[in-house]
Amino acid sequence: MAAPITVHRLTPVGGRRVTVRVQGIDQILGVAYDDADVLEFLRRAGLPDAARLLDDTEWVEWTGNRPHEWD
Repeated sequence: MAAPITVHRLTPVGGRRVTVRVQGIDQILGVAYDDADVLEFLRRAGLPDAARLLDDTEWVEWTGNRPHEWD
């Protein structure tokens, strides 16, 4: 099974879209410009201890760029 949270590749203007899959449908949480943004999106989605999930491949999939890359 794929991870329910995806941090997508960098956009041409910077930032990475963050989505969460709920009941088979991807919902956009926002565009993150650093790890703190991702953590805030996940906190708002009900995952208050999200920091421990960022490198857990069962929870978060980083696509297109290396994890934590924000250039």
